[in-house]
Amino acid sequence: MLDVQICERARLARDARFDGLFFTGVLSTGIFCRPICPAPQPKARNVVYFPSAAAAAAAGLRPCLRCRPEAAPGTPAWNGTAATVSRALTLIRQGALQSGGLSALAGRLGVGPRHLRRLFERHLGTSPMAMANIQRVLFAKKLLAETQWPITEIALCSGFGSIRRFNAAFRNLYGRSPGDFRRGLDGRRPADAARFECTLTLPYRPPYHWEAMLAFFAARAIPGVEKVTPAGYHRTLRTLGGPGWLQVRPAPAGHALALQICLPDSRGLMTLVDRVRRMFDLDANLAAVQPVLLADEDLAPLVRRYPGMRLPGAWDPFETAVRAVVGQQISIKAARTLLGRIAASAGPAVATVHPGLSHCFPTAEELLCAAPPPGLSPRRWQTLAGLARAIGDGAIELSPHTDLETFVQALTRLPGIGPWTAQYIAMRALGEPDAFPAGDLGLCQALERNGTRPTQRQILARAESWRPWRAYAATYLWQRMVPEGGESVEKQSD
Repeated sequence: MLDVQICERARLARDARFDGLFFTGVLSTGIFCRPICPAPQPKARNVVYFPSAAAAAAAGLRPCLRCRPEAAPGTPAWNGTAATVSRALTLIRQGALQSGGLSALAGRLGVGPRHLRRLFERHLGTSPMAMANIQRVLFAKKLLAETQWPITEIALCSGFGSIRRFNAAFRNLYGRSPGDFRRGLDGRRPADAARFECTLTLPYRPPYHWEAMLAFFAARAIPGVEKVTPAGYHRTLRTLGGPGWLQVRPAPAGHALALQICLPDSRGLMTLVDRVRRMFDLDANLAAVQPVLLADEDLAPLVRRYPGMRLPGAWDPFETAVRAVVGQQISIKAARTLLGRIAASAGPAVATVHPGLSHCFPTAEELLCAAPPPGLSPRRWQTLAGLARAIGDGAIELSPHTDLETFVQALTRLPGIGPWTAQYIAMRALGEPDAFPAGDLGLCQALERNGTRPTQRQILARAESWRPWRAYAATYLWQRMVPEGGESVEKQSD
């Protein structure tokens, strides 16, 4: 439920910390805006607040062409029963309602279709189908404004089965056709170097500690697959049409990152953008996270020293699972070396414009066909092979729709995988905000007092007050160890 007084204060202050957390409907003009809209402030009696852009559209309002609601940060994750809504939104952005209906989506989440509709109405003020439709339209409008791709291509990669459906949906929301909208632009759209190369802006709610996030990825970059330079984060990727690459860096203006991508075709672009947003945790609601962490005497100084720390995610869940297994009981630097060898021997070679990017990370099937790299123990390779087989045959699903407890229980049944590994994978690969690798040596060192390190049981008891944001607490504690030890330890104690 929205607090009208808080929304009103945020709107009048144009507070960017609330961007995307709610939308302002202006009844006198029939449009809806972001709270940061630069247009003259409407009178309070003409304003109504909505928890989502889809709810505003369902009320008959049209998106503002000045503040561009499609450019707002995404809806953040909730707690409790609303975690189902968060998982559903992730699956919708990945095209779940295009490949299957509402019943199939609800089944993947372990709830009934009616219950899922009720949850969406309660938390977002609209239905899952309406949310999926407006997300497609808003994403298409973003591509119309930020690329020079053909309208037909934009329609298809935004999830519309035909140009006719796209035209109808766009006209219904904006009152004009996509072609008319594009002709009305001022011509300052960036030129594409290739048909499927473009740069998109990915907004976030400030603050955002870019330097800390980049340093985290730099310390763990897999040779040949990832590279971190002062210009930003680079990596290879796979699409349905073949390999490509991406680069993420701060946008030149505003609270946003710039995503540059080069793809063989546009299929899966909407899912790709969502994966990058999750990897860099751009939709985090720090207004909910920080008060919990500031209440702890150890975490409060870190939160103040590093404002805007996010939960570092992962591009590929399987890659992260392999990283967690390889990193058991060894340093981050040693794990990087072994992961680079795995990528070079099992992953396909690719050609990019970036020196140092030479391979894609192998899939589970490719890993099973490869030989163990030098330096990796036979026991650890057996664990990797067991993990790859479990993922390949569907026994383990690295998907955000699985709840944390179920995921950890399933993963720890595999030989060689204990709670630390499972929690670390859930934390980074699934973006679980309450995942917590309590046996981590770095966390133990960070909580050491007077030469005495706490036990795992003591750490878990201490972390109860950090729920449901224990993963963010772990990220801050790892950050504490960086200036003292050069790199966070991040070693398993399963």
